[in-house]
Amino acid sequence: MTRKPWGLWIAAALTYAFLYIPLLIVIVYSFNDSRLNAEWVGFTWHWYDVLFHDEQMLTAAGNSLIIGLVSSAVSTVLGTLAGYAMYRYRLRLLPVLVVTPIAIPEILMGVSLLIFFVAINLTLGMVSIALAHIAFCIGFVAIVVRARLAGMDESLIEAARDLGASPLQAFRLVTLPLIMPGVIAGALMAFTLSIDDFVITYFTAGAGAMTLPLKIYTMVKITVTPEVNAVSTLLMLLTLFLIVVASRLSPNALRAGD
Repeated sequence: MTRKPWGLWIAAALTYAFLYIPLLIVIVYSFNDSRLNAEWVGFTWHWYDVLFHDEQMLTAAGNSLIIGLVSSAVSTVLGTLAGYAMYRYRLRLLPVLVVTPIAIPEILMGVSLLIFFVAINLTLGMVSIALAHIAFCIGFVAIVVRARLAGMDESLIEAARDLGASPLQAFRLVTLPLIMPGVIAGALMAFTLSIDDFVITYFTAGAGAMTLPLKIYTMVKITVTPEVNAVSTLLMLLTLFLIVVASRLSPNALRAGD
């Protein structure tokens, strides 16, 4: 008779509780009818109303949205090409070049990009943030696309070539439609990473640009009001939604190394 691994289930439950209970507390206290989060006073929608009338917060959210859309669009195109090159040509150095920006610590990535932008005399702001996000998002898109290509039937490409299609036509008419779920998943992942990023953005933003994570950080330094909880809740829900959509579109993305 097989014994149930109760110890494993208990350890798993405690681990998930440790991960998700703080997130639930953030959500619950976003409805707290108090200026401080020291204790629960009562339920209110007031802080969401304050949030949607906070011009600085809305500006920061708009900046994050613009940067996220631009960086995800560019990194999706470049990451798709990189993923296809990794799959097609099997070069040993190429995966290292693609994966290194996402493998190194973010603080090192941020410092190196700051030094690079200063060296080329680029004014820090929205452009520098977008370029920095593109740099580290390309690798994530490439891994997702590479995983999608690994499950593709090569005979379809060969059939297209036998019927007279050029390599470009075969890619555009056969390969790209087949890997499109992976491309979309990579784009969603890149957007999620961009809109959530703080460390790299902190080093490359300069004095004139403000994104949502930076704005939240400046608010937290003063005091954690329920408004911070409210914006954190909305950002959390957006991130979780995009992650779920990306995982549904490309469920094997985490198996890129298989």
